[in-house]
Amino acid sequence: MSVTAPVGFTATGVAAGHAPDGAPDLALVVNEGPRLAAAGVFTTNRVKGAPVLWTEQVLRGGAVAAVLVDAGCANACTGPPGFQDAHAVVEHTARLLDRDAARVALAATGPMGVRPALDRLLPGVEAAAARLSEFGGDRAARAIMTTDTQPKTAAVRGGDGAGWTVGGMAKGGPMLAPSLATLLVVLTTDADLPAPELARALRAATRVTFERIDADAVASPNDTVLLLASGASGTAPDPGEFDEAVRAVCADLARQLVKDAEGATKEIAVEVTGAADEEQALTVARAVARDPLVKAALRAEDPAWPRVAAAAGASGAPVEPHRLAVAINGVQVCRDGAPAEDAAAVDLRFREVRLAVDLGAGDRSASLWTTDWAAGAAR
Repeated sequence: MSVTAPVGFTATGVAAGHAPDGAPDLALVVNEGPRLAAAGVFTTNRVKGAPVLWTEQVLRGGAVAAVLVDAGCANACTGPPGFQDAHAVVEHTARLLDRDAARVALAATGPMGVRPALDRLLPGVEAAAARLSEFGGDRAARAIMTTDTQPKTAAVRGGDGAGWTVGGMAKGGPMLAPSLATLLVVLTTDADLPAPELARALRAATRVTFERIDADAVASPNDTVLLLASGASGTAPDPGEFDEAVRAVCADLARQLVKDAEGATKEIAVEVTGAADEEQALTVARAVARDPLVKAALRAEDPAWPRVAAAAGASGAPVEPHRLAVAINGVQVCRDGAPAEDAAAVDLRFREVRLAVDLGAGDRSASLWTTDWAAGAAR
C-alpha cells in the first residue's frame, strides 16, 4: 500500500536527527529500473525552495533514479548557499547509490529560512542507503510525517489483474491549498511508460485531486508531486486505465490529507453546479471554501447559508442572486436567492459536511474539499 507496492522500487525511512524525539525524518525511494521515467508537478509560488529548484532541473531529463525526502528542513528562502547544500546532499546520495546525481530528485519540508544541518543529514543519507528494502514503503511514509498524525499511503492494481500497479505516499497539513501547499507526494508504478505519458497522467490527476483540496489558501515554496516508473512489470497499460489508476491513488491520498488536516473538526465538500463554465464553478467553490465566516459557522455547527451565498457573490465570478440555490447536507436551505427549507433541519453534528451551490447559469460544475478553521495551524 505504498511506494514499494509496484515492482522495481526499494525504500526506507530513518532518523537523521532533526526530530527532537528521535523519530524518522528522512525517506529514500530508489527506482531499481529497468526504466527510470519520471514526471513532476511543483508549486506555483514564485518563491521556490532549493529542493524544488534542483528537482525541476532533474525532471527536464525525464529520468529519476532516486528521491530523497528531508522532513526536517525545507531549505527554502536560503539563497545560493541553500542550493549548494541541496547539491551537496544529492551528490552524496548519488555516490552512495552509484547513480548519476542528475537523476536524483530532492524534496523537503520543515522550517524555512534556515539551511539544512549537513552534519546530521549526510550521515542520515548513509543510514538510509544501507537500509533500503522492497518492503520499506511504510517506513518511508512514516519518515515524511511532520504535523501528520498518521502515514498516508495508497495503491491500485491495474484493471483485471493486468500485472501493473500504482502506489504512493504523501504528507501534508495543516496547510493545504490549490498550489499543492505543504504537500509532498511520491507516486510509483511498474508500468512500462515513457516520461511524457507519465506527465500527462500526473497533470490530469493532480488537477482534480490535490489541486482541489484547499484548507487555508496558503501556498508553500516546496510543493512537490513526483511520479516514477520502473517498467519492471513489462506491461504498457491502456492510457485510459493508467490515467484512472493514477487519479484513484491521488484521490485516496488527497482525502487522507483532508481527514488529517491539523486541528480541523469538519471535512467540507464544496460542490458548485449550474455554472456557465468550469472556471466559474471553480472560482465560486474556492471563494466559499476559503471564506472565514463560512468556516467559522461550520465549526460552530451553524447552518448559516447566507454566508455561503455571500461568499459566492463576492467571488468575482458572474453570479445572479435570484438564481442562486444552496443546500447543506442535502437540505435545500436557499432557492432563487431566498430562504427555502428550514435551516434548523440541517444536521452538522458529524465531521463530513456537504455544501452544494447551484448558480442556475449553465451545466458546468466543479468541486473541492476544505476544512473548517484548523486551530492547530495557529500554533
